[in-house]
Amino acid sequence: MTDENPIAGKTLRWIWTSGPTANQTHEHEFRADGTMTWRILDGPSQGKSGDEKKYAAEKVTDDVYVVSYLSQHSKFTVTVVLNFENHQMVGFASNETQWHPIGGRFE
Repeated sequence: MTDENPIAGKTLRWIWTSGPTANQTHEHEFRADGTMTWRILDGPSQGKSGDEKKYAAEKVTDDVYVVSYLSQHSKFTVTVVLNFENHQMVGFASNETQWHPIGGRFE
C-alpha cells in the first residue's frame, strides 16, 4: 500500500448500470484527509447523502485505481475498480448478509 492518495480532492459521479443501485447516479467527494461525502442525485433515493469517516484508494496502473469504503449509512462496504482510460467501473457491495457485483461508468 502506498501513502499517495490518487483520488484525493476529486469529486466523481458514479453512474450505476448494474447492481442494486442500477440506473442511479451517486456523487462522491473524496477529501485529502481520507474522509468522503456521497450524494444520490437521482432515482428513488434522490437527495440522500452521507459522510464517511474513511476511504482507501490505491493505484493499480497509471489508468486504473481501486477505491473502497464502509458506508456508515447502509453498512455496506463498497469496493470499485475505476478505469480512467475508458471511465468504466466494476466492483462489489457487501454487508454481513448480502453481496452484489456492481458496475457502471464514472465522470
